[in-house]
Amino acid sequence: MSKPLQDNICESQLFERLYKKHAKNLHDFLYYKFGAYLNPQDKVQEAFIKLWQNCGKVAPPKAKSYLFTTANNLMLNAVAHQKVILKYRKNPQKQSTNENPEFVLQEKEYHQKLQKAISNLTEAQRVAFLMNRVEGKRFKEIATLLGISVKAVEKRIYGALKTLRTEIAEL
Repeated sequence: MSKPLQDNICESQLFERLYKKHAKNLHDFLYYKFGAYLNPQDKVQEAFIKLWQNCGKVAPPKAKSYLFTTANNLMLNAVAHQKVILKYRKNPQKQSTNENPEFVLQEKEYHQKLQKAISNLTEAQRVAFLMNRVEGKRFKEIATLLGISVKAVEKRIYGALKTLRTEIAEL
């Protein structure tokens, strides 16, 4: 026996009614509290996405509170991020380097070669390689995210490294 419509936010009809009922009020609340600079409409959408992702955990009477709390937290996170950006901009950036111009030019050329070599990898290799080397994810995390085995991740990354070594050596 399934739950009645009023007890399950995962039902699209109830979710749609919640959206129509609360989206404008939520947007207005965020706009009045934070202004338009941090794009409150995006935060409203994100809050509804989070509600949809957690629809089985949130009771319908608590949905409005969940939406407003989630959206408010998203905006507060955006404000905190803006503070970090401003703090970073205030710090004077190092304009000169100790490297000679030839080294800087070689470094730029190498970076371009590396980007070209990465773009030539297969999509599977590129995704696994970048998740490991750029995002710092472990093989097990990558395997979970991609829905493959750890051995498959290892094979993709090692294949990518082998390909990169040969392509960069040729260049």
